[in-house]
Amino acid sequence: MSAANRFAVVLATAPDMKVARMLARRALSARLAACVNIVPRIESHYWWKGRLEKSAEALLVMKTRRERLDSLRELVVAEHPYDTAEFIAMAVDSGSRKYLDWIAASVGVPADAQSGRRASTQRRKGRGVAQSGVKPAD
Repeated sequence: MSAANRFAVVLATAPDMKVARMLARRALSARLAACVNIVPRIESHYWWKGRLEKSAEALLVMKTRRERLDSLRELVVAEHPYDTAEFIAMAVDSGSRKYLDWIAASVGVPADAQSGRRASTQRRKGRGVAQSGVKPAD
């Protein structure tokens, strides 16, 4: 798996900005996302219970590690007021190295992966990379 393929962008909708902000705060506080963009006032058209519907919503765009997708999905579904919450994850094929490093440093690592991360952090320290995994600017 290439370095970029370790990351995902997640789309989710919310009925309003209050719910969107709550979901963003919870995902960020739990270190399940590095960044959540909220796009207000989108108009969604969709099929629901056999009828064509239309709603005003907010769109959340979350950047995360692929290994955190299950936990992020569980949080969104559990906290979401919709019966069928949108949670669409897309793999990242490429990206700016500095931005991907920042996502990696910002998103928490599951407990079962901690031991491997500590060893990797120790190797990076010896090469002038900050403990967070993001190389300081020159």
